[in-house]
Amino acid sequence: MSKKKERQEPESLGLPLGGVDSHAHLDMEPYAMGLDALFARARAAGVSHIGNVFLGAKAYLAHRDLFADRPEVFFLLAEHPNDTAGFDQERAARLFDCLRNDPRIRAVGETGLDFYWKDVDPAKQEAAFRVHLDLARQLDLPPVIHSRDAAERVLSVLDGMGFRDRPVLWHCFGQGPDLAQEILDRGWHVSIPGTVTYSKAFDLRAAVAQIPLERMVLETDCPYLAPEPWRGKQNHPALSGFTAQAVARIKGLDPAAVWLACGDTARRFFRL
Repeated sequence: MSKKKERQEPESLGLPLGGVDSHAHLDMEPYAMGLDALFARARAAGVSHIGNVFLGAKAYLAHRDLFADRPEVFFLLAEHPNDTAGFDQERAARLFDCLRNDPRIRAVGETGLDFYWKDVDPAKQEAAFRVHLDLARQLDLPPVIHSRDAAERVLSVLDGMGFRDRPVLWHCFGQGPDLAQEILDRGWHVSIPGTVTYSKAFDLRAAVAQIPLERMVLETDCPYLAPEPWRGKQNHPALSGFTAQAVARIKGLDPAAVWLACGDTARRFFRL
């Protein structure tokens, strides 16, 4: 009987402290290892900061205290496009109050359009998206964009609302070089998830090859999208080192250099 191949642990990559997981959902579901162990492993794997994304004001108010003693965690907050069916003035006002009263919130996100799932009418999504962009502009916070099967319309809304050459981050980028160039030409940033490690992610790897590190951040989107060799398992911030390793391989660079450069980009973007 053949022996099952052991997966490499992220701590063994030897990356220095200074990486940033720019997009995690640590409040969404229990982690098998527990949050204390998760944060310890992240630090041991070189992660200095983690952006926790709250999907709505209700989730933020219920779960923000999970991170009260975690200064390495900064916050992102928005109503996810798939949750905007009932988005109204009351919910917008509550969101605004949360955004303006907590300095740990560093971005309005994830917000945007999702035409893959059919949960919410596109017109309702777009109306909520525009409100989020207005709030981002009022509060001088960058929007972090969710776009699934909706890139053309997302670009049109952002352009029409004057976000060219303003800070914008395209979350969980999974497309090819053409869209990457559209984003770069507008002065925006791109967030690379663990899917860049997947064998069939040819277009994404081609895009990564052309995105400069000063415009690139790394993310897990955990608990989803664990990179190889942990694909199919519960994702967590320590595993972002494998994403850095894949980016380094694509660009022919040292993984530690990519890790720290993308971390520096995230710190500048989120003003950490």
